[in-house]
Amino acid sequence: MTHSKCGFVAVIGAPNAGKSTLINTLVGSKVTIVSPKVQTTRNRILGVALQEATQIILIDTPGIFSSPKRRLEKAMVRNAWDSLGDTDGIMIIVDVSRKNFEETEVILERLHTTGKKTALVLNKIDLIPRDQLLALATRFSRPFIDRVFMISALKGDGIQDIKTYWAATLPDGPWLFPEDQLSDLSLRLLSAEITREELFLRLHEELPYSLWVETDSWEDFKDGSVKISQCIYVQRESQRPIVLGKGGRQIKAIGEAVRRQLIEVLERPVHLFLHVKVKADWINDPRLYASIGLTF
Repeated sequence: MTHSKCGFVAVIGAPNAGKSTLINTLVGSKVTIVSPKVQTTRNRILGVALQEATQIILIDTPGIFSSPKRRLEKAMVRNAWDSLGDTDGIMIIVDVSRKNFEETEVILERLHTTGKKTALVLNKIDLIPRDQLLALATRFSRPFIDRVFMISALKGDGIQDIKTYWAATLPDGPWLFPEDQLSDLSLRLLSAEITREELFLRLHEELPYSLWVETDSWEDFKDGSVKISQCIYVQRESQRPIVLGKGGRQIKAIGEAVRRQLIEVLERPVHLFLHVKVKADWINDPRLYASIGLTF
């Protein structure tokens, strides 16, 4: 390939700003999970978007918030900031439909020292009046902001402008991934993330934050199907029946929803088996942190 271009772009922002939705839309496929709950993304995930001769390697980071308290929260925020170190550019995404932008202001204050090409992405522009949108664009503009984009990541509005911008901005160089590879996430980890996403969508209050999903086994069969066994860890015995549901109906519904998604992503028949176990101290297990690229 002649005159190919390639570079890393970190996508950062406050929790639940739409980072994962933006990356999935840019890539054109599901590579990171999406949830209306905050702090869904726990690890750094690479998504690979293509724009003509340019490979845009997108880094999805955990949402940055100002006062992390638990060990996992601190590791996630630290991971997000560390992700900026080796990138060629940064996109800070802002959910303009919010009322409080304190965390966005904190992020902008820290970003001015990076010296990297930075784009401001105002997301969910269809949810506020135009005059308010323009006021926010003025409020968040900084001397180090190179471009401002106004988009709806969910609807795909403005996405092509972002891809065109980074194609013009990123440096010349060989592609780092094969043309058909959309993420560096292993299928085992991606399948666990899809299950965790479904748990986030179906369970309420704080329970999803007490969960960890791990793919225990992956068995390919000659007929092209795959058997996937996963373990859902909860922290307390009282949480186990909540995940299972009355008569096992909740876990059955979760399994069916996840299996449908996996069939679509893997393009093959899937036999999925989910098990719920109590592991009180999973949040203090260094092995689990390492498995998703976090520092314990």
